[in-house]
Amino acid sequence: MKDEFARVPDGEYFFSEASQDFSNWTTGAFHKRLFDLLFSISMMVAFAPLFFTIVILLKIMDNGPVIFAHKRIGKNGREFKCYKFRTMIMDADKVLEAVLRDSPEMRLEWLATRKLKDDPRIVPGIGHILRSSSLDELPQIFNVMFGDMSVVGPRPIVKDELKYYGAQRVAYLSVRPGLTGPWQAGARSDTSYDERVALDLDYIRTGSLRRDLSIVAKTVWKLLSFNQRGAY
Repeated sequence: MKDEFARVPDGEYFFSEASQDFSNWTTGAFHKRLFDLLFSISMMVAFAPLFFTIVILLKIMDNGPVIFAHKRIGKNGREFKCYKFRTMIMDADKVLEAVLRDSPEMRLEWLATRKLKDDPRIVPGIGHILRSSSLDELPQIFNVMFGDMSVVGPRPIVKDELKYYGAQRVAYLSVRPGLTGPWQAGARSDTSYDERVALDLDYIRTGSLRRDLSIVAKTVWKLLSFNQRGAY
């Protein structure tokens, strides 16, 4: 299988689908997109009261923007704004820079997982609750509706993280990232970065409607049972 891709004039990427061993479901257009639209609209209706409750609580407990938009790389290499409830303090980037400079242990943890277990950037109280329950990702429903993301797919990543996929970056860029996926439905941050990449690639190659429904069911169960081991 040839693992090269090329950039077209608008900055996106194109692939020779005939040369790629990917699932028709994960890379297909119509059926998965229809599933995404129907599911995201249903989620929007079902979670509307919770959504507005979180907005009010964030405004009360931490005055500042409620929604945080960060650039992620999507299908065909197109960057998009990925929405989340803001769970970090203002000037979080400066705090992270200082922590990574002053703490060798935290720097090693960040380099290994791109996460910090005792993250000083998180808003006390509500921020920890939203992150541990994954409710901070609820606004990504809009990303699914807009077509930037899928209900189930690989994790949304920044462009700099593509290097961790090596030659398999072609596989990642062939699909939309997901609101949930095999990583979120499984061990979460307890897994290494290499293990997360392997989970993403396995889903891209073997995904199906049945597997999507299974991942969604596991994600909902973890959310309702507060079984978010590894989520921080």
